[in-house]
Amino acid sequence: MILVYAGWTAAALMVVAMVLSLWRILRGPTLPDRILGLDTMFINTISLLILLGVLRGGTAFFEASLLIALLGFVTTISFSKYLLRGDIIE
Repeated sequence: MILVYAGWTAAALMVVAMVLSLWRILRGPTLPDRILGLDTMFINTISLLILLGVLRGGTAFFEASLLIALLGFVTTISFSKYLLRGDIIE
């Protein structure tokens, strides 16, 4: 029973972390801060989905977390490359 409470508490804290990441995306003073906030939000989303998958016992959460991980990786690389070079495709 205590594991369920700990899991839901962790989920609530991850939601708070996602809100703080959203704050960094919206108010970041520089573009790298915003890219880092977006990457952190992807990581928090993946963690939240995996935790929900463990708590609820469904496999769809794990598949969704894999898709979001892939999307987050491509997005972060694309934004970083755009920041460094000014274009994405060479």
